[in-house]
Amino acid sequence: MTALPGTNGSGPRRGLVPDIAVAHPLGEMLPSLYLDDEFAQQLCAGLDQVLAAAVGALDSIDAYIDPALAPPDFLVWLAGWVGLLIDETWPEEQQRRFVTEAVDLYRWRGTTRGLAGLVKIYVGVEPEIAETGAVSWSSAPGGPLPGRASRVNPALLVRVRVPDPSTVDQRRLTAIVAAATPAHVPYKIEVRAA
Repeated sequence: MTALPGTNGSGPRRGLVPDIAVAHPLGEMLPSLYLDDEFAQQLCAGLDQVLAAAVGALDSIDAYIDPALAPPDFLVWLAGWVGLLIDETWPEEQQRRFVTEAVDLYRWRGTTRGLAGLVKIYVGVEPEIAETGAVSWSSAPGGPLPGRASRVNPALLVRVRVPDPSTVDQRRLTAIVAAATPAHVPYKIEVRAA
């Protein structure tokens, strides 16, 4: 999972917001015995300022976890929740679309359709995928294995044809394919000019 931007000393941070309005001050929630206690009220007022940003974030948590509404620096973190790798050089709209489509992509995870969807979102073109796997079922044990004779040596080829191959980050594409491919299946990636 990717660390939240700003946790390593760079980028935007979330925390204390000066002079933020507190909807429900802690001092008002104290037992009546402490309502007139100046020390208790001042202590609670100090805590109100410290906790106000967290309370504000919790009050609007739906906006933080909705990819269409989340703050831009939260998108990478949201993607980590669903096991996606976001290219931080993408435009914000592409990052939002990628995270939004994650649920549908997870329905197809482990299939060529799911892999093709991930690659298409990343590269922008439909990839050509050649693989040796297959599935079938039999009501009798000991039936023939599905797939071609090469099933004993599974393999996957992902071919991407783009106008300019130098615009594709090969390391990022490799990471995306590796994350979406079963661990026992070796894969090869080819990026060619269209």
